[in-house]
Amino acid sequence: MTRTASADRPHPTAHRRAATAPAGARRRRTAGVLAATATLLPALLATSACGGPADAAATAGHSEPTVMTWAPSGTGSTDRPGMTALAEAIGRELNAKGGLDGRKLRVLTCNEQNTADGAAACAQQAIDAHVVAVIGSYSQYGSDFMPALERAGIPYLGGYGLSSPEFTSPLSYPVAGGSPALVAGSGRQLVEAGCKTVALIRPDTRAGDTLVNYLSGALKPANVKLTDVPAPEKSNNYTDYARRAIGDDRPGNCVISALGSEPTSNLLDPYRRLAPKHTQLASVIGSFQQSVVDSTGGDSGPLHGAYATGWYPAEASPVWDALRATAHGYGTGDAMIDVSDPGVQTTWVAYEVFRQAAARADRSKPLTARALANVLDSGEPIDTGGATPPLSWGLTNMLPSADSPRLVNTSVTFQQVQGGRLVEQRQGFVDVRWVLAGGKPPA
Repeated sequence: MTRTASADRPHPTAHRRAATAPAGARRRRTAGVLAATATLLPALLATSACGGPADAAATAGHSEPTVMTWAPSGTGSTDRPGMTALAEAIGRELNAKGGLDGRKLRVLTCNEQNTADGAAACAQQAIDAHVVAVIGSYSQYGSDFMPALERAGIPYLGGYGLSSPEFTSPLSYPVAGGSPALVAGSGRQLVEAGCKTVALIRPDTRAGDTLVNYLSGALKPANVKLTDVPAPEKSNNYTDYARRAIGDDRPGNCVISALGSEPTSNLLDPYRRLAPKHTQLASVIGSFQQSVVDSTGGDSGPLHGAYATGWYPAEASPVWDALRATAHGYGTGDAMIDVSDPGVQTTWVAYEVFRQAAARADRSKPLTARALANVLDSGEPIDTGGATPPLSWGLTNMLPSADSPRLVNTSVTFQQVQGGRLVEQRQGFVDVRWVLAGGKPPA
């Protein structure tokens, strides 16, 4: 049996499991962007080349490489227990099939409790355990955990993209474009759908403010009018916000929800009761997913025909067949792994990147955090089996933005609810790098 590490105490110790695992912000324009990014690059290069305590202990500690995955559990709407459950399932499967290059991989999991203290405690557990990476994790408290990981030289691979440090830290390797890419992509999806006006219902926070800029950049070339509807992150009644977003309900009116999953669910009921006849609803994956479509009435519910922008292919895609097999074959009954959850999918992609990067490291030496970071920094692309375009974090791949240079995957997918299922509305990936970099659409 294995036990999940927890951040329940101020200074907890990581609990190990026997089963273990493999496989956003103001935008600067034109020359200002490039100059700012150029200023950052030497610092990025210098920092990413540094080792830390994790390396110092790599040869003196465990011969088996150790990693950690964290996510909140038991907190309410932010819970992502499927992410840690998948990490454990991946590990069971990997080790059952011979391990990582013949060595068992030890996985630690941690409940970051959706608090700054919890995230910091998880980071300390990872440091104390000399992990070679924190993989596929979820936390909005990057400012509280990234400095500690940087000091220890530990890569943060495949975070969910909820905080600025995940797109600026030289030791962060995001596999998706976070909320900026989703909102920019949603804007382009609605331009293609013929929207004349778009209302954005988004969190009334500083992070929400930045989403307005990205959406404006996506809509402006098509002269689509944008209405900003800031709303509270938590509310049981979003009627006034839904009414303002729907407006006069003319043909060509479109509404995007960029709230979290629970507030988006709370928004759908007043939206349904207002019963707009012409307004087109859209959202981003993470604000709703297949389980929300199901729970709100499927094809007869308010999400019928809704557009959705995601980081990855739709859940029904064969891209996720291996994820389904791992979840069903190696998951346990104490935590459900929802394959349609973008957090679960992010964990899967992150572990695939980790597995391939580990295989490229010098096999004659123990796998260390520094060795792993060196592979990731090399710029050599890593194939994720179609879940994303090939990923690389070399200096030439950085986004020309002083606010989010580490946002290297600027591609999204266009999906739509049809027949009660989220399916591909347009095949393949759509690159919104030009929006995120403050440029113009390609000719």
